[in-house]
Amino acid sequence: MKRFKIILIPLLVFFITLFGCEKDDICSETTETTPKMHIAFYDINFPTENTPKNVNRLRVTGIGDPDPGVLSTYDGSKAQKELFLPLKTTENSTQFILHKGYKIDENDNVLGNPDTITINYVRKEVYVSRACGYKTIFENVVITVEDDGNKWIQLAQSVNDNQTVEHEDDIHYKIYH
Repeated sequence: MKRFKIILIPLLVFFITLFGCEKDDICSETTETTPKMHIAFYDINFPTENTPKNVNRLRVTGIGDPDPGVLSTYDGSKAQKELFLPLKTTENSTQFILHKGYKIDENDNVLGNPDTITINYVRKEVYVSRACGYKTIFENVVITVEDDGNKWIQLAQSVNDNQTVEHEDDIHYKIYH
């Protein structure tokens, strides 16, 4: 009987350990969360050409945040063919200043041509999983460009009617300049 207890106790501990644990609630890095809006730039003189065109010295700044700041990826130091813009998940619009040819001269004057875009949309919460919670997708996305009399953005065109931002891999808008 004593021998039976010596074998049974470790087996019992093993099975309790094996089957008594719960799955960890960790959201995998490969799980899609709230997507950013994917924009690509194209040449207005060749609208049928499907090759993106650089915007030289592009600087992108968010408007309306407590600390709007510059989106660090687009800091005015190089040319960009595309952008990934974060949209607000608590409001139905987001604004950015896209500054083409951004440069500061020796007197700290800002040079270049800024255009303000407003992105309007309808937010929709989508359940991902217990570990990841919810993500926001954006439906009926529309970009408008403020007319300041010197627009470098000539046309903002959605890729689809009733454009939805659900995945970052897809280009959502084409901006022609």
